[in-house]
Amino acid sequence: MSARNEAGDLPVYLIDDDEAVLHACQQTLTLADITVRTFRSAKNALAAFDQDRPAVIVSDVRMSGMTGLELLDVIQQQDRDLPVILITGHGDVSMAVQAMRAHAYDFIEKPFNSARLVDVVRRALEKRALLLENRALREQLGSLREQPLIGPSESIQKIIRTIDSLAGTDVDILILGETGTGKEVVAQALHDRSGRTGPFVGLNCGALPESVFESEMFGYESGAFTGANRRRIGKIEYATNGTLFLDEIESMPLALQVKLLRVLQQRSVERLGSNASIPVNCRIVAASKTDLKRLSGQGTFRADLYYRLNVVSIELPPLRQRLNDIGPLMTYFLSQASRRFKRETPTFDAQDLGRWQRHDWPGNVRELKAVAERLCLGVGDGLESIQAAAVSLASRLENYEYSLIREALRNARGNVAEAAERLNLPKKTLYDKLARHQLDAESFR
Repeated sequence: MSARNEAGDLPVYLIDDDEAVLHACQQTLTLADITVRTFRSAKNALAAFDQDRPAVIVSDVRMSGMTGLELLDVIQQQDRDLPVILITGHGDVSMAVQAMRAHAYDFIEKPFNSARLVDVVRRALEKRALLLENRALREQLGSLREQPLIGPSESIQKIIRTIDSLAGTDVDILILGETGTGKEVVAQALHDRSGRTGPFVGLNCGALPESVFESEMFGYESGAFTGANRRRIGKIEYATNGTLFLDEIESMPLALQVKLLRVLQQRSVERLGSNASIPVNCRIVAASKTDLKRLSGQGTFRADLYYRLNVVSIELPPLRQRLNDIGPLMTYFLSQASRRFKRETPTFDAQDLGRWQRHDWPGNVRELKAVAERLCLGVGDGLESIQAAAVSLASRLENYEYSLIREALRNARGNVAEAAERLNLPKKTLYDKLARHQLDAESFR
């Protein structure tokens, strides 16, 4: 990916009062496809700052008029996140230390080669692009009450479109996905956008003992059994005009599956100890982390209930299949955690993001949220110690393939035919892999 694409169209400010050095650095960065504006003084650069704000500033330290360190101080007051790279004289260690203490992004010591300059500037551009994206996401997500569905990946965008299409209907829905993929988030989104006036009622079928399952679901009349001292409304009845979310429905006892099927068909419920049918108008959203069709074939889940629930299903992909969503999700969770713990919101860079994208995420989005909370508390992300054990061979190969394809696209500047040639792959095969890894060639151009 070119540095220009990584930081949008924002230029790099190059400031030096030595015309020969200024010209040489400009030529080096331009050849690396980095947009540059040159200035002979810090004062002139600051005058252009508001009209054409830069992505990165590269400045000599020793200049007539305002020095590079004085410029750094002014920039820190205006935009603390703007990377400033300072060029120091050979052996000027104390000045370099002073620059880093003043929060300079990096410093380059004279004499330096072209590759060093390009490398530092590109890393600074990557950081700036990530910070700007994080800032925009915080502004966009700051007012949201609940965890939203976040991510630019096509799989998530397709789910959002499905929710928008189905939310206003009365159809019951089955949500499938691994633990931690956000099944309850989808159910809540369906309810929030449905226009229903009743409550969202959640019930984890795997957390209830079988002995109390029926009374929790259907309710009971006073005297229906020992200890039933008064009437109790069940979850189904309580969800009238709203949504009943049944998580881990594969854990529901077979005897109760028959009763649930009757509720779905007749839209009425009978409390324990009563013969009266009470009409209910609620949507059922069920969720499962296992293959219900396979369970029905094994006789551990009723086939008729499966087919009744599976009129419409939404399948949530695991986080390891939507790597491009990790950055936006992490930004959101860090923002939420900082408010919860009353801490400053941590930032992360491209190196952090790359490491997270190589992790297998067995706990999916829930695990990512926990990592964000640990980072906000200042105890590290906790992944280093578990990563080697958690990542399977297949996942490592998948991540390695992903990194090779990204590198080929970056070197080919988004030209798929050229990238396919570099990888010694048929173009159609590469397109298939791009779709599987959710990589957009356009973003590398």
